[in-house]
Amino acid sequence: MSAITLTNTERQALREAHAKVLRPSLVKRIAGPLVILGTIAYAVFCWFFFDIGTTIAEGRWDRTVPYLADWVTWEAQPRYRFRDGGVVEIEHQRFSPLGENPDPDWMLRLPDGRDAVTFRDFADRVEIAPREVLVYLAGTPYGVALTDGAAVMPPDAPAAFEEKNGRVTVHFGFAGSAEIRNTQVLIRRRFFGWENFWFDTQSPFWDMSPPELIASAVSSERIDPARSNLSLIISEFLTNSEWQHGDVFNKLLQTIVMAFVGTLFACLLAFPLAFIAARNITRNRPLSWITKRFFDFTRSVDMLIWALVFVRGFGPGPLAGISAIFVTDTGTFGKLYSETLENIDDKQREGVKSVGAGPMSVQRYGVMPQVLPAFASQALYFWESNTRGATIIGAVGAGGIGLKLLEAMRTNADWENVAYMVCLILVVVYVFDGISNAIRSRLIGRASR
Repeated sequence: MSAITLTNTERQALREAHAKVLRPSLVKRIAGPLVILGTIAYAVFCWFFFDIGTTIAEGRWDRTVPYLADWVTWEAQPRYRFRDGGVVEIEHQRFSPLGENPDPDWMLRLPDGRDAVTFRDFADRVEIAPREVLVYLAGTPYGVALTDGAAVMPPDAPAAFEEKNGRVTVHFGFAGSAEIRNTQVLIRRRFFGWENFWFDTQSPFWDMSPPELIASAVSSERIDPARSNLSLIISEFLTNSEWQHGDVFNKLLQTIVMAFVGTLFACLLAFPLAFIAARNITRNRPLSWITKRFFDFTRSVDMLIWALVFVRGFGPGPLAGISAIFVTDTGTFGKLYSETLENIDDKQREGVKSVGAGPMSVQRYGVMPQVLPAFASQALYFWESNTRGATIIGAVGAGGIGLKLLEAMRTNADWENVAYMVCLILVVVYVFDGISNAIRSRLIGRASR
C-alpha cells in the first residue's frame, strides 16, 4: 500500500479545517499536566492537614489480627485458681459456651495430679500445680516461678513469653494464650467458628450432631408434649439466648420495611411536586422556585440528622427511621424528577396538544412515557440504597438492625454477633439489588418496545 502524498495547498486546507485538533490552544496543551500537578498538591495538602503520617505511625496495628479473628472465632476462658491447702480450683466464665460441667478434651488431668491445658497439640501445653506452672512450647518445658507477689518469667524464655505488672503471658498463636499470675492461671483457648450458633447451652438440642437433630425432628417421641419436635427445634433456634436469631430477624425486617415505606412515601410526594418545580411544565416561576427551595432544604440536611430530630419527636423506633428517609428522599427525588422533566423532548408534548388534548392528557401521553422509566429506575436504586442507609440511622435510635448492631459493638466482645448481622445485611442488599435490577430491566425494556 503506497503512502498518500499531500500538496502544500492540501496541507494548508487540512490545517485550516482542523485547526483545533492540529493547533490546540495553550490552555488545552497544559490542562493535562495542570490536573496531575493539582492532584499531587491536593494529596500532599491532605497528608499534612489530616496528619495522616502520624496517624499511621501511632496506629495499633498489632491489634489487627486479633480484631479480625474475633469476627470468625470464639474463646473459652477457664480460670485455674490457687486455693489454700494446695488446691487448684477450676472456674469457667458465666454463661460459658462450653455448657454446664464442661469437660473438653483439651483440659486434662495428668496421672500425677497436675491439671493441663493443651493448645495446638500436646507438645504445646500448660501444666498447672499449686505452686508451679510449666509451659511447654514445641515440647520444650519452661518453668514460671510463682512468688508471693508475682509470676516470674524464666530467664531462657523465648519471644512467646511476655512479662508485665507481675503477670506472665504466653502466646500460642491462633490457638490462644495463658496469663499466669501468682494466684491464678487464666486460659484463653480460641476456636474457629461461631459458638452455639444454632442452639444455646440450655437447649435440649445443644451439641447435637446434624444426624441426631434430623432424627429428633422426625421422631414421634416428643421432648415437649405440647408441640412437635420440629416446632420445638425452630423455637429453640429463634430464642437462642446467645445469638437472639428471632430478635435479629425482627429488627432486619424492620429495616427492610423502613427503607421500603420511606422510599415509597417520598416517591408519592415528590412525583406531583416535581411537575410543579419543572420550569417547562409549570409557567408560574415563583411557585417553581419555592418548590425547588423546599427540595433543597429537605435534602441538604443529612438523613442521620433527620433521624435524630424524629427520634427526639417520636421516640426510638421505626417511625423515626421512616420519617427520616421520607423527608430526605422527598427532596432528592424532587430534584431528580424535576430535572428529568426539564430535559424531555417537547415535540411529543406539542404533538398531543395539537390534537386538542387537555392539560392532564398532555402530561399523561406526552410526558409520562418519556420520564416513567427514569423515575422507576431512580426509585428502585434509592430503595436498594436506603436498605443500607436504614442500618445507619437505626444506630441512633431509629429502630431496625442498626440499633442491634450498635449494641453488639459496644460490648467490644461480641464481634462474632457483629459479623453475623453484617452478613445478613449483605445478603439482603444483594437480594434487593438483584430484584431492583430485574424490575428496572423489565420496565426499561417495555418502554423501549
